[in-house]
Amino acid sequence: MVRLRARSRAPRARLTASRTPPVLNRLPRSIAGRVSWWPANEAGGQAWCHDQLSAPGGVRDDSGVEGTRAMSLGAHQVQTVLGPVDAGDLGRTLMHEHVFVLTADVQQNYPEEWGDEDARVADAVRRLGELPGHGISTIVDVTVIGQGRDISRVKRIAQQVPGLNIVVATGCYTFDEVPLFFWRRPPSVMTEFFVRDITEGIAGTGVKAGMLKCAVDEKGLTPGVERVLRSVAQAHVRTNTPVTIHTHAAGRHGPAILEVLRTEGADLDRVVLGHSGDLVADPDYLQAMAEAGFTLGMDRFGIDHFATFEDRSALVAELCRRGLADRMVLSHDTCCYIDWFAPGSLDDLRQWHYLHVSQDVLPYLRDHGVPEDQIDAMLVRNPARILSGA
Repeated sequence: MVRLRARSRAPRARLTASRTPPVLNRLPRSIAGRVSWWPANEAGGQAWCHDQLSAPGGVRDDSGVEGTRAMSLGAHQVQTVLGPVDAGDLGRTLMHEHVFVLTADVQQNYPEEWGDEDARVADAVRRLGELPGHGISTIVDVTVIGQGRDISRVKRIAQQVPGLNIVVATGCYTFDEVPLFFWRRPPSVMTEFFVRDITEGIAGTGVKAGMLKCAVDEKGLTPGVERVLRSVAQAHVRTNTPVTIHTHAAGRHGPAILEVLRTEGADLDRVVLGHSGDLVADPDYLQAMAEAGFTLGMDRFGIDHFATFEDRSALVAELCRRGLADRMVLSHDTCCYIDWFAPGSLDDLRQWHYLHVSQDVLPYLRDHGVPEDQIDAMLVRNPARILSGA
């Protein structure tokens, strides 16, 4: 049974229907009807119990890992580029970043804009090397198929930034169709690729993926997108590896994603609903998604084209006031180089860099009443829980 456990061990007295929170009514009946509530403690704090979001044929033990189906990959450790790290040693973690985002076949055939490989690597080492001095110990590089993932290159960089853990991902990034490679192959081929990246390593590097990634953008769950989402969910169930999902927040696709993950037996406590912070105008929807079990990715700080710094930060502060700090992670979705835009076209995004959260977001949150414990939840405890399953 997929279950979000109350933090308190107090008896779980059921609430009456009349006390069901208003945000529950924003979910489709097919989802909302499967969610129950109980008081988490005598002070009236509440937690969700996903009593009927059960995985077919599986029984969950007290650790929250589906014992009959999930592989044991080292409980409470997280795979990084340079090897496994204890969850307690991850420190402050940015959960949605990139090192490079590339169109691989274009770069292979037209490499002029990329330029000198050594210079690009040195620039990445410089940028990432600044993070530990600003309190960040770990980043999750969520670059996957469709975004030019090159683990050998990232490994070369990680070896020169010893103070920073880099967790890498496996998965597939598409907004519509699956890549042609998978088009006429059984769906299981994609799943097996993801599992191999997690259990054996990626492309002969010995580096194992510590995150699964897919995308549900403006078009929603097209057949191709749903196929990738299901493959990611299946690999997650088999390996106990967490999931992050790029989303088009304005499309409010969370309930549809939830339904697919439910049918695949996913543990929602290990799933990040990425780019949730773009939806600054609808905190009630985000609260509903958090209380349904997702962790909200407030992970595009610096991308002011979608929402301003002030609006993004104010949204995080508001959700903290609503008691949802344990359902958010912070990040930028930035990189050292991306070839999806012409040179210079993003120069107006002056705060879109790896240090923006440390230098600007955290001071804003403190100034607006967010306590250090909630900041630690978003940057330390939640990432450790999601990445390790601890």
